[in-house]
Amino acid sequence: MQIEFRDGLLFTEVTIQYQGQSKLIKNVVIDTGASHSLISQDAVDDIDIRATKDDHFITSFGIGGEEHAFIKKIDSIEIGDFVVKDLEIDFTSFKYHNINGLLGLDILLEGKFNIDLFNLELKRLQ
Repeated sequence: MQIEFRDGLLFTEVTIQYQGQSKLIKNVVIDTGASHSLISQDAVDDIDIRATKDDHFITSFGIGGEEHAFIKKIDSIEIGDFVVKDLEIDFTSFKYHNINGLLGLDILLEGKFNIDLFNLELKRLQ
């Protein structure tokens, strides 16, 4: 699938399925420096993904400082033709312009993705 190089970052899109609802989320950064994927809670509010008292809450530390997130089990996430079902994803408030999530190593490695920087494509090894 095509990726976009913009503002010094690589962008793609993912589709989230949660309790029978589906949402295409654009402006997701491909981040090989992130151990796990994160999605902006604002990007999924309209499909009722919200923090509840039953969720597990975590604090992460990175270049951007301290981030707080809640973990929610979703039905699936799709990246191109790759689908992961019944997984837990971190949802957080993104303070950065135009970024709706990070596609991290947890999913990139599981999907055996290859980032083709010459052709700006995210490919899966067969």
